[in-house]
Amino acid sequence: MQVKSKKRVQEHGEVLTNEREVKAMLDLVKDHTYNKNSTFLEPACGNGNFLIEVLTRKLDAIFEESSKEQKLLDRNVVIVFSSIYGVDLLADNIQECKERLFKFFAEFYKTKCKFELSEELKKSILFILDKNIQQGDALAMTNPNGEPIIFAEWKPINGNKMIRTDYSYAELLSNVEFGKNEVNLFSDTGKPVFTPKFIKKFNEMHYLKIWKYE
Repeated sequence: MQVKSKKRVQEHGEVLTNEREVKAMLDLVKDHTYNKNSTFLEPACGNGNFLIEVLTRKLDAIFEESSKEQKLLDRNVVIVFSSIYGVDLLADNIQECKERLFKFFAEFYKTKCKFELSEELKKSILFILDKNIQQGDALAMTNPNGEPIIFAEWKPINGNKMIRTDYSYAELLSNVEFGKNEVNLFSDTGKPVFTPKFIKKFNEMHYLKIWKYE
């Protein structure tokens, strides 16, 4: 385990997970970590140790799939970032986490890809990170102002388009039965399907233009 300071441990219970343990835990769901569409939420993300490893695996997977065509690669990059979420109590952790994720990606793109990283792709990724990596209390499901944590869902449609839909974190978990091994989001037994209520649904937009949503 990693500790930044005794004070942070005492005041916030902050203990960061080492890389070896991160890899071992993610290997338990290995197939999902290499699937660009699988969603990951880290409710105590710290400075991003788990999310960095998830990003690493997802980028490796899409590079194998789409490294020869920039449009396809860039679209897959946006899908990958749109599937990664995090919450942490501390503002400095959130900032460091977002910076680490983007820096890792930029180095990956520069080292492995023959394409130039476009400004629009940078803006789209940074916009997604701002929406997906949130400061707040994952147990209370609120941000530092006491307001509900809001997450955006990014759904690819029609080739180059995506739709953003905003949900409250509490609403997304309102049908989760904690302590059980199932999350009642879908059913094939005749049981009603849980559909969370959204706060706002946005018009579809090109995946390189989503930073213009606001």
